[in-house]
Amino acid sequence: MTEFFYEKKDFFQLKDLEKLCPKEKGITSMSVKEVVQSLVDDGIVDTDKIGTSIYFWAFPSKSSQNRKRKLDELDGKLKALAAKKEQLLVALEKAKIGKEDSDERVEVIEELNKRKAEKAALNAEIEKYKDSDPSVLEKYKQEAEQAKEAANRWTDNIFSTKSWIKNKFSFEESVLDKQFGIPADFDYVE
Repeated sequence: MTEFFYEKKDFFQLKDLEKLCPKEKGITSMSVKEVVQSLVDDGIVDTDKIGTSIYFWAFPSKSSQNRKRKLDELDGKLKALAAKKEQLLVALEKAKIGKEDSDERVEVIEELNKRKAEKAALNAEIEKYKDSDPSVLEKYKQEAEQAKEAANRWTDNIFSTKSWIKNKFSFEESVLDKQFGIPADFDYVE
């Protein structure tokens, strides 16, 4: 189909293409519309609506211009990447200065690794005693105090409920305790 446009160097409507392409290029008339649309979508064939008619065309010069533009674009990217590679190589060489392998450097690296291992061991030791940390102990004390207050609040609620039931229904306290499973030594938490 592209060859057809390049050879004819003319404008065509879809119905003209459906007549000419099967004869000249062996493309079935049923698939001409799909082929032309795919070429339009790929930017190989141009299209424009003039009045009620839609015209299609493609010239070899546009194709060569597109290839030339793409080639120039890729050349520009290649040059930019080559320049970036050169900069990175220079930066790498600068970074290597003073870091050559020497006996002193090897010793310093070994010492650093030893210190890192010591630090890890000390951090593990600190983790063991985390429960004895004053701030953690203080937090536990606060939580225990809150739990004690909540328990005493519920105890107060139970005593209030028992008092109301006793006054309202004239029950004995021992009967209430037995009925609701309240132990005889039930009292506030100290």
